[in-house]
Formats: sequence, structure tokens, C-alpha cells
Amino acid sequence: MDYNIDVPSYFLCPISMQLMGDPVTVSTGITYDRESIERWLYAFKNNTCPVTKQLVSDADLTPNHTLRRLIQAWCTLNASHGIERIPTPKPPVDEAQIVKLLNDAKKSPHTQLKCLGRLRSIALGSERNKKCLEAAGAVEFLASIVKKDGGVLESNKAGEEALNILNHIQTSETGLKKLLCDEGEFVEALLMHVMNGESYQSRTHAIMLLKAILEVADPVHLVTIKPHFFVGVLHILQDQKMLNQASKAALKLLVELCPWGRNRIKAVQAGAVSVLIELLLDTSEMRACELVLIVLNQLCSCAEGRAELLKHAAGLAVLSKKILRVSHAGTDRAVRILSSISRFSATDRVLEEMLQVGVVSKLCLVLQVDSSLKANERAKEILKLHSRVWKNSSCIPPHLLSSYPTC
Repeated sequence: MDYNIDVPSYFLCPISMQLMGDPVTVSTGITYDRESIERWLYAFKNNTCPVTKQLVSDADLTPNHTLRRLIQAWCTLNASHGIERIPTPKPPVDEAQIVKLLNDAKKSPHTQLKCLGRLRSIALGSERNKKCLEAAGAVEFLASIVKKDGGVLESNKAGEEALNILNHIQTSETGLKKLLCDEGEFVEALLMHVMNGESYQSRTHAIMLLKAILEVADPVHLVTIKPHFFVGVLHILQDQKMLNQASKAALKLLVELCPWGRNRIKAVQAGAVSVLIELLLDTSEMRACELVLIVLNQLCSCAEGRAELLKHAAGLAVLSKKILRVSHAGTDRAVRILSSISRFSATDRVLEEMLQVGVVSKLCLVLQVDSSLKANERAKEILKLHSRVWKNSSCIPPHLLSSYPTC
């Protein structure tokens, strides 16, 4: 903030260079604004003093009341220069207060909703508050509400509020792993919220929590994912009204799951290939297209996935369309998929369709433009592999045919 008067340097936070509203001193003797140093320690996961680079503990934040009173007095004296007096900060929430709040929430449905609102305010307060909530057992308590609610939010708003708070807490990896230690009950409850949640926001929160949990899960959990899980994830992608954030979380979840065990087969059987092709037809946003192509590439590494792609009337055509129109990464993934098809699924009908929908012309174009080295090499391999069928075709424009590689 710019003032019409010089501010004493010791009133400014060394991190943000803003006037300190709640000065706290760390163990190294340096004073910072509480919000700035907590963001440094919790959000950015640092464990050193920004000025001295010495190790500090996140518990070593001592309120500097003397400096705060000096800053408030200076603000009052300079009110005529547009300086507003900084209010006295509220004392930070401690673990004991949160434990009492959790105990109160367990007494009745009426007190539960009121306490959940207070927990949400605490979670939004600061990075320190989020860590304090997890340490007090709030994550386990909120997870129990989600499991009890079962995804039916029409008459019970507690589950929706619990999902909201869990997303704001940003649970640690250790805490997320604990949520998997209930024989999959919490994961199943989240899946029910994904499919049956009343609001888009609650469904978004549920899919994002699923993504966060399974990103830290052990391989044994990933290989034992049940087939209906993929149906639930695809439910998000099929709903065109869902928030973009939810769709990307669902795609990232598929990227995480598909390489493990028989998950590719489970995803294909759930209808993933068709859903992804339709999504690719409807979106032009770069990151979304890249994620779809990554998942399609994973699925087309198995025969069942390639068969489903070739069965879709727009499968090959949309791959051709996306080459050189998304990004280098998108082009590389699309060419990888075509490489799998040309090597393992290249029937006469498929080769003819690749000519008709422009796949062969696009591969020739890849050789002419500044594409990635791997995409260039794969395109060349595909064209060489089927040169007997394609090279003399009238479907390839003369200016592209000149780049067709020799065998």
C-alpha cells in the first residue's frame, strides 16, 4: 500500500514490506507480520527464518505487543495522511479450542451445523489454523460426517459443509493416508458424493478430495480400485455443467490410476474411451485437451482401448484434428496413440479411414513443421510402416506428399 508519508522501516514486514498488523517475533529475533510468516512456514513449507536462514519452529511465533502498540499509535497520529488505525488482532485459535468445538458438534444435529460453520471460518482464517485443525482431529471428524451422510445432501447439509472444510484444510500427506485406513469407506462415500451430490460445488470438492487421497495412496490401493469407481469419475466428465476444476481433477485422477494393474481395462469397460473422445470434440482448452490425450494414450496401450477408439465414428478424426492444434505435448500424445493403432490394429478398413479423415496428411505435415523430435520420429515410422497403402493415394495433397518419407 502506498502512503503519503514515509513509514518507519521497522514497522514493515521483511517479507511483504507492508505495514504489520499483527507483528510476531520468531526464535531468531526477527519480527514479521503474522499472516506473512505463517504463509512462509505453512503454505510454502519453509522451516527457516527468511532473513537469517536459521531453522525456526512453527510454534515460535511470539506476539510483539510493544511494536503493535507503537504501530497503532503511529497510525492514529498520522490519520490526516490517510493512515487507518490497525485494529487489535484476535488471539490465534489453539488446539484446545478446536477440540472443544468438535465435542460440541457431536452433541446434536443443531449444534453440529453451527460448529461446522465455525470450523469453516477457522479454516479460512490462516495457514496456521489449517494445521491446527488437522492436529486437533478435525479431519477425522469431518470424514465421519461425509461417510454418515452417504452423498444424499438434499435433507442434510452437514456432509456438504464437511466436504467444503476438508478442501480448505488441505490435509497433509499423512492425514490423507489415514483416510484410506477404513477399508475404503471414505473413498466410497466420496464417490457417492461425486455421483449424487446436490450441488456442483459439493461434487467438485468430492472429486478433488479423491484425487488428493489417491495421489498419495500405496500401490496396493490403486490396483484394487473397483470397476464402479471409474463409472463415478466418468460421471463428472459427462456432465457438461460441471466446473472446469472438477473435470480437470477427474482427468488427473484417471492419469494417476490407469497405469496400475487392470485399471485400463476397468476404465475402458466403464466407457472411458467414448467419454474422452466426446470431451475432446467439445473442448479447445489446452490443458484439458492434453489431459484427455494422456488418458487416451494410456487406454490405447491395451487392445480393448484401441478397439473402442476405432469403434467411435469420430475417434481417428478427432486425433487428426488435435495434431498441431493443441501444443507440442498434445501433438506428441496424439501421434503416440496413432502409433499404437498403426502397429497393432491396422486393418485395411482402419488404414483407409486414416487416409479419409486426414490422419496421413497430418502426419506428413508433422514432418514439415517444427514439432517435437519424438513426434517427428513416430510420424515418420507410421508413414514408413504403411507406405505401400498410403504413398500413392490421391487423398494426400501434393505439397504434403513431397515430405512422405522413403522406405
